[in-house]
Amino acid sequence: MSNIQQLEDLTTQVRRDILRMVHKVNSGHPGGSLGCAEFFVCLYNEIMETKDGFDMDGIGEDLFFLSNGHISPVYYSVLARAGYFPVEELNTFRLINSRLQGHPTTHEGLPGVRIASGSLGQGMSVAIGAAQTKKLNNDNHLIYSLHGDGELQEGQNWEAIMYAAGNNVDNLIATVDLNGQQIDGSTDNVLPMGNLRAKFEAFGWLVVDIDNGNNIEAIIKGMAEAKALTGAGKPVCVLLKTVMGNGVDFMMHTHAWHGKAPNDEQLEIGLAQNPETLGDY
Repeated sequence: MSNIQQLEDLTTQVRRDILRMVHKVNSGHPGGSLGCAEFFVCLYNEIMETKDGFDMDGIGEDLFFLSNGHISPVYYSVLARAGYFPVEELNTFRLINSRLQGHPTTHEGLPGVRIASGSLGQGMSVAIGAAQTKKLNNDNHLIYSLHGDGELQEGQNWEAIMYAAGNNVDNLIATVDLNGQQIDGSTDNVLPMGNLRAKFEAFGWLVVDIDNGNNIEAIIKGMAEAKALTGAGKPVCVLLKTVMGNGVDFMMHTHAWHGKAPNDEQLEIGLAQNPETLGDY
């Protein structure tokens, strides 16, 4: 268990990691990564029950699947800061022969990564399969997953959402990052999502809203509420309202930083807004 200040300090350091990784190779996706920093920090340091070490079977522990794999910078940073692999390896992000490719894959054998993700719309199906496997193995631990709001425009999600409810997959907590932005603009302009709570409920899910998805305490409270709803015969959806680019003022509230790296000057501005707390890699 960490205190709130420790989690906030870690979040600040994770934001620094994201900015430095993407800047070094002039490639990557800082916007969604920054927006989900608090969520990942809470997930791996407060919410999930995990074992020491890493194995692909994941028996006797909670599992996480990242569906919107382009936000790999935040994923890699939090995994490294949680001890899955050396923090110094963040320096190899997106380099040839690195285990830290732009979209996470299992091919590189990176501890913490359980599926290849980045082809959007597939993570829900994988998470459901893992959740059903837990049930077959009489393993009472939970499956967590994360999905982008724009990603829900992929039709495979809705097949999976219907399947999960129809098969009482009640050991799954699927979180949707509601930042309202995607690569070509706002989700409302590209393809409006409408009332997602109503949609998930119509498909037979239980829904929890976290209205401030960039607040540590709100995330912990909301995810505890979601966990309390598991085991009741229905899958659980968390609607996590975040700000794209959170913590770097010129990246916030715009799709412009979905997949663009900061230049040297912009990097320094972003780092100045997020002072070093735990030591840079």
